[in-house]
Amino acid sequence: MHFNDTANNVLQSARDGHVLVLRIHRPEARNAINLEVAMALGDALDSADRDPDVRVIIITGAGDKAFCAGADLKSVAARQPVIPKDERRKAWGFAGVVSHPISKPLIAAVNGFAMGGGTEIVLACDLAVASDTATFGLPEVKRGLLAAAGGAFRLVQQVPHKIAMEILLTGDPVSADQAFNFGLVNAVVPANALMDSAMDLARRVAVNAPLSVQSSKRVARTLRDGRSEADEAHWHRNEAEAEAVFSSEDAMEGAQAFAEKRPPVWRAR
Repeated sequence: MHFNDTANNVLQSARDGHVLVLRIHRPEARNAINLEVAMALGDALDSADRDPDVRVIIITGAGDKAFCAGADLKSVAARQPVIPKDERRKAWGFAGVVSHPISKPLIAAVNGFAMGGGTEIVLACDLAVASDTATFGLPEVKRGLLAAAGGAFRLVQQVPHKIAMEILLTGDPVSADQAFNFGLVNAVVPANALMDSAMDLARRVAVNAPLSVQSSKRVARTLRDGRSEADEAHWHRNEAEAEAVFSSEDAMEGAQAFAEKRPPVWRAR
């Protein structure tokens, strides 16, 4: 499959019939999301949703180590934004994906490490295939943060409640096989078969009537006028909680303890 570079080479794209593959291309940073990736990925999804020749979209990461390591911590530490400021792109949320409902089905091809924001991208997709080396999880509680890119509410929607709460409250990682058993992914395959498996799943969807597929997704995901009606209340509550948590002393302590490679000292304030 031949990939074309887009947007400063941080995102690559390839077409196979009616399937569009979007590959985050920052392997040196474990495909972490910075502002450039968020803008490129959000714009690519927006364009694909309006392209009648695109019926299914696969999102994956470059290399074989990481699908996406979440937000780029170097950008965060330098106080650089990782979400665009203009209203249209800002509304799409983390990575240009998590609050960007489109009618075309999204498949995550998870090729490795997918903790934090990486898992939240998977949760935003409709289907997922994982390599047997993939790892998932929402470790934000270990750093005094909140899985605020949809993870805190989507995990309990997609995984049995007690399991979801264990993952969310412990912050512990989840293996690919566990993710499959929990229903977080549709299949686990050897790493060298990942893209073939994802493409096979995409073709099984793309062979169907496009309008029927898109209508089915909109009904299932309560999408209307580019919004998810079912998610709106969750996002409002999420925003209020995130503001309180991210501005807390514990959030600062979590980041400092991580940088200093020591256990954090929580003060619940």
